[in-house]
Amino acid sequence: MNFRCFAALAGCALTMGAPLGAAVQERNLWPFFVQQVRDEPAGLTTSNAALGPLIYSRQGGPSGNPARGVRPLYAERRTADGRVDEAWALYPLFTYRTQTEGARWSVLNLINRSRHRPVTAGAVQEGFDIWPFYFSRQTGNPDTSYRAVFPLAGNVKHRFGQDRLSWVLFPLYGRFEKNGATTTTTPWPFIKVLRGDGHRGFEFWPLYGRNEKPGVYRQQFYLWPLIYRNERMEGPETTVDHLGVLPFYARDRSPGYRSETFLWPFFGYVDRTAPHRYRAVNYFWPLLVQGRGDDRYVNRWAPFYTHSSIKGLEKTWLLWPVWRQATWTEAGLRHERRQFLFFLYNSNHQHSATRPEAAPASKIHVWPLVSAWDNGAGRRQWQAPSPFEVFFPHNEAIREVWTPLFALYRYNQRAPGEVRHSLLWDGITYEHHQDAGTRSFHLGPLFSFTTAPDEGRVAIGNGLIGLKRTPGTRGWRLFFGDFNARPSPVDDDPAP
Repeated sequence: MNFRCFAALAGCALTMGAPLGAAVQERNLWPFFVQQVRDEPAGLTTSNAALGPLIYSRQGGPSGNPARGVRPLYAERRTADGRVDEAWALYPLFTYRTQTEGARWSVLNLINRSRHRPVTAGAVQEGFDIWPFYFSRQTGNPDTSYRAVFPLAGNVKHRFGQDRLSWVLFPLYGRFEKNGATTTTTPWPFIKVLRGDGHRGFEFWPLYGRNEKPGVYRQQFYLWPLIYRNERMEGPETTVDHLGVLPFYARDRSPGYRSETFLWPFFGYVDRTAPHRYRAVNYFWPLLVQGRGDDRYVNRWAPFYTHSSIKGLEKTWLLWPVWRQATWTEAGLRHERRQFLFFLYNSNHQHSATRPEAAPASKIHVWPLVSAWDNGAGRRQWQAPSPFEVFFPHNEAIREVWTPLFALYRYNQRAPGEVRHSLLWDGITYEHHQDAGTRSFHLGPLFSFTTAPDEGRVAIGNGLIGLKRTPGTRGWRLFFGDFNARPSPVDDDPAP
């Protein structure tokens, strides 16, 4: 049986983050086959699973885009017209993504291949890298095309923050060009010469260096990084000045700002008068800092206690890094985050800044035991264990490929009174819809029951033998070989 045929029977230990839906049918032949058909607002979503979470397929749903794979070996998502949109093989080993007018694939972000074909007239643009040894880009234009082999020879254009980067037997020779200025180094980093567009300079690192553009900036050092002075002229009467004779003294000056450090970095102060007033004193920095100002407050007695409020971001540390709490307001929402040892306990709560009476939304991780989500509007979800979500909260590939493999238990509440429990990758499921008065339970293909106000069904062997009560009848009757159970509503979907 080829993959396409098998994937049609395979299923989805659903990825965290998909929208909630109401399943209208569940067929449970666990572990060989589990199918769920959910009635989404955008249409029916069919999810199939085989061998627990390993082989899966998903069709329909709000996006309308199908997905399938054999976890963790291979997974893919397709566009509505059937083209592969994203694919992963042993993620993060191999990734493939379509891009605007092109596509890109990567092996561990070390071997990268991209192809861009403009819809409008223009040559196909291709790039291929093998980090850090080979770099190429072909655009059809010699001014922007290149091939380079590191460290032998190269001439890379408009990359790595440079307009042009060239080398021969690096570090014996290198050349960096940016904004009309050219730095030549022979060998890097010891001897550098700067020329072009008014820039001039020379460095014999680490003993001496001086670079400048008259009227713009001046930089110099002796015995780098011990003695340095950097000046930047931002106007006729505006100069930003950084001076250091380390470890004895360091100073930073600019209009409305001055800081000095003695026995760097331990003792010093910061004094700002514009645009906002702020003054801080450091004792054995970064351990003891006291700062007060118009838009910030710092009271640090590290590692025992730290409290700061900087431009609306308020943070508190206790016994760093044991406990951290932070609050801030953004886009009309007040956020509150609490962390114990960074990731062992991590909770995020969101409150409406304009409607304080509204219920908060929350996301809580107790690593690696459980993750819980509450949208504040009646939808709640749990997963146990959950080893990845706290580290990769926005990584869709992790959610598609790896998270379902560990979803031994999931709890989904679409609304109060509409809940679904799933154990052992849908080997055992239980649904309850309070308003509709329905309940449903599946112990794989061995035993199941479904009840509603005027009907019910109890089945052994997925319908080999059982009892059934139908609308309009007063009692239960025995049946044999009835494998077409009437669909019952199921509220299923994984946590985001």
